[in-house]
Amino acid sequence: MARFAKRVTSIEPSPTVRLAGLIAERKAQGTEVLSLAIGEPDFPTPAHVVTAAKGALDEGYTKYTPAPGIPELREAIAEKSVRENRIPASAANVLVAPTKHALFMTCMALLDSGDEAIIPDPGWVSYGPMVRLAGATPIPVRAADEDGFVPSADAVSEAITPRTRMLMLNSPSNPAGSVYSRDQTRALADIAKDHDLIVVSDEIYEKILYDGMHVSPASLDGMFERTVTVNGFSKTYSMTGWRLGWLVAPSPLFREISKVQEHTITCATAFAQKAGVAALRGPMAPVEAMVAEFRARRELVLAELGKIDRVSTFRPGGAFYVFPRVDAPINSASLAERILTEASTAVTPGSAFGDAGDGHLRISYAASRETIVEGVRRIGEVLRRL
Repeated sequence: MARFAKRVTSIEPSPTVRLAGLIAERKAQGTEVLSLAIGEPDFPTPAHVVTAAKGALDEGYTKYTPAPGIPELREAIAEKSVRENRIPASAANVLVAPTKHALFMTCMALLDSGDEAIIPDPGWVSYGPMVRLAGATPIPVRAADEDGFVPSADAVSEAITPRTRMLMLNSPSNPAGSVYSRDQTRALADIAKDHDLIVVSDEIYEKILYDGMHVSPASLDGMFERTVTVNGFSKTYSMTGWRLGWLVAPSPLFREISKVQEHTITCATAFAQKAGVAALRGPMAPVEAMVAEFRARRELVLAELGKIDRVSTFRPGGAFYVFPRVDAPINSASLAERILTEASTAVTPGSAFGDAGDGHLRISYAASRETIVEGVRRIGEVLRRL
């Protein structure tokens, strides 16, 4: 019998990837499924981005690139980071990689066996497994309804031990769409400085913002040298399948994380990097139109959920998810399964995002308005039958 590494057997498959597979399988069998589960914009990649990729292919841009990324893209990312995020970065601080891989490489480079990393609960499903794969221990900190789904400075302080090495933050957040205020971000940054922690800031939903303002921890005084900022093209430019993103880190951290890239994927896809340059330096009208539509859908899904008596919903300030609390006699995993089997509607159980997520459902409004209205109606029918 094959033996498997404990680092792998200690984690579960991604529940969101599994759910996407189940939806695809049911559709392949001819079953209609309304999906309110997938975190993927339902818009085409902007035409000028696609054109840039086609041009790169026509020019034979299909070989290895420098491991950190092509200079033109690294410069564009650095310029964007300085201009929009006020992060004091240069191209030498930029590593181009798929966003998810950038997070994983950061954990691999900065965490050792016995280390601890603080993660939000509820939080994105892959934070904990990535920490475990690096040999460290994830420490969930409750950031639930009563906190506006933002980890409080007090809760984080209480979770710190001599083994704490990293603090992972995510604003706007998945699954709740919460947006950290400047004061909240500042308080968390101060804790990181006081306890000599590395902050990993996942900013993938940065541009999908409706309320408040986005604050990058690395822009705050004394934080650039201890922050890894991770971002990408998937959500903002509807480029999920392109697998392209980046991280920005100070030189000592950059050097060590780069080693992981060199010994794993070597470099990001060549022609996709050319498309990334076009995305960052091209017109923003397609992004603005997409965000405007998401804003309208947010109002629609909140209004539809408001018609269901047993549901209470936090108003998200960003991303494209709502995370309603559901008054039901069964847990969120069982409820999501019943909604799928009885109503052919896919939602993600809140428990997939941590213990504090149980009792909630994550509903993605990266779907048509018709799908949102009908899907929420079906959810309400299942709840009324319980």
